[in-house]
Amino acid sequence: MGKPLALSVLDQSIAIAAAPPSQAIVNSLDLAQHCETLGYKRYWVSEHHNSDSIVGSAPEVLMAAIAARTSHIRIGSAGVMLPHYSSLKVAEQFRVLEALAPGRIDLGLGRAPGSDQLTAMALNPYGLSADQFPNQVLDLQAWVSGKPLLPDHPFGSVKAHPQGPSWPEMWILGSSDYGAQLAAYLGLPYAFAYFFSEGRGVELALDLYRRNYRPSERFPEPCPTICVWALAANTEAEARHLLKTRELWRVGFEQGKRNPLVSPEEAERYPYNMAEQATVDALRRKAMVGDASQVADKISKLAGELGLQEIVINTWTHDHQARKHSYALIAEAFGLNTKPALRAIA
Repeated sequence: MGKPLALSVLDQSIAIAAAPPSQAIVNSLDLAQHCETLGYKRYWVSEHHNSDSIVGSAPEVLMAAIAARTSHIRIGSAGVMLPHYSSLKVAEQFRVLEALAPGRIDLGLGRAPGSDQLTAMALNPYGLSADQFPNQVLDLQAWVSGKPLLPDHPFGSVKAHPQGPSWPEMWILGSSDYGAQLAAYLGLPYAFAYFFSEGRGVELALDLYRRNYRPSERFPEPCPTICVWALAANTEAEARHLLKTRELWRVGFEQGKRNPLVSPEEAERYPYNMAEQATVDALRRKAMVGDASQVADKISKLAGELGLQEIVINTWTHDHQARKHSYALIAEAFGLNTKPALRAIA
């Protein structure tokens, strides 16, 4: 048996139709506590803006609330969209988080807007171009770790407080080879958003990351992961029924709509045209959906093919209890809260 596969969580704070959007934040807190009990390694929350679907707009605030309600699971951003912000301010926020939960904070960074361009302008009319992302990361890396900035840096005398003996673990996030190459150059962990593009480009990105990796003091070896979308239920038929919610959302997404999730029953009544049905059929063919064993087999196989030691799982359901149950079934299939692990990397 190979090395046990670590599993983590990406929570996007999904809004549910007929429920107040704020309920999504309450659900995130509940799910974080649940997943800690189940044995997941990390709990990451996302940053999106001006979306009626994904209402997690301030990961650093949500992380603080999760830290107060958990004791050992790692807590992170996936990610902070850095071009919107000052590197110093982000460093200060995450230094505070590190003080609240020492040794448990992950700082995931992205350069995408997490919204449309108009919203990005509203967030910060004076925001930096995405082309400045590498320089921002370098500054942030120094400030968040308490190490000196580059020689002759204009802000060389500035420190990010509170200082402390530990500092957050930084990750570069992406869905293309750009982030992979930057993470490799800086010697940082890298997370590929597999669920964004249904895996397109993942082999190239991971190969570039591993081949070009420059060892760093904290990460002497490459540390890659991917985030997949997966959904488990007691039976495959039940899981396929729950998937109907995401199918309808995906059709709307392709049309520029960012709607809250509707129930599977409502989604089933939607009259798809031919083009929309093709979108649904494509999603069904590739989705990691089924009973616990089926989903665990797909995750294990993918991890083995890509040579990964950890997989991050994102799950959407209309019913919050169904989402909690999915994470519980997958955790049980992998033996997360029992030792030794029941499953390992293929």
